[in-house]
Amino acid sequence: MTLTGAIESFDVTVPVNGVKGQPSGLPGRLVLPAPPTGLVLFAHGSGSSRHSPRNAAVASVLHESWIGTLLFDLLTEQEATDRVNVFDVALLAERLLAAVRYVTGLEQTRHLPLGLFGASTGAAAALLAAAVEPRVSAVVSRGGRPDLAGRKLRVVHAPTLLIVGGDDTEVLELNMQAFAQLDCEKQLAIVPGATHLFEEPGTLEEAARLAAEWFARHMHD
Repeated sequence: MTLTGAIESFDVTVPVNGVKGQPSGLPGRLVLPAPPTGLVLFAHGSGSSRHSPRNAAVASVLHESWIGTLLFDLLTEQEATDRVNVFDVALLAERLLAAVRYVTGLEQTRHLPLGLFGASTGAAAALLAAAVEPRVSAVVSRGGRPDLAGRKLRVVHAPTLLIVGGDDTEVLELNMQAFAQLDCEKQLAIVPGATHLFEEPGTLEEAARLAAEWFARHMHD
């Protein structure tokens, strides 16, 4: 454990049954402001990991709002070499649910309201998890593929925010289709000038601000 100012940071291992190449579980980083008012679990997209710089940037903004974060690998290195696993959103959702069970068993986090943040295919995994896990208070997708959650979109009850780049036209259309299927409190936020990875100046910061506001509002409810 390291302590930086009013933030505690832990290296953790999320216990998961049946992982290949890593019998002890999946590595992650749990960061808790003092005191935390909620906890957001991150589901990264295809080809990414817990070290995603974009997710780390969003997490740092959440910390400023006193929201804790868990960034962890949804797949082992061996599993990630198989592209079928990378796009298996049901498998990714199971791993995310395992992380929910893990944090609700920890003394430091069991009392905290939970949110899920997904990017790319991780957004579909977050929505699939939210559809079956009542402890999830809010969901945010950034540049995600919520459409891959299919018919499960209709049974998501957690307030859901879809953030899409204005210049990410194909993904924007898919998000609009998914948005119409959601039957919960919802919002579609379009960041002008942003492409899929939110690499343009100021666009990732805007996405992070929108996410922090959504989580703060709905997890605290």
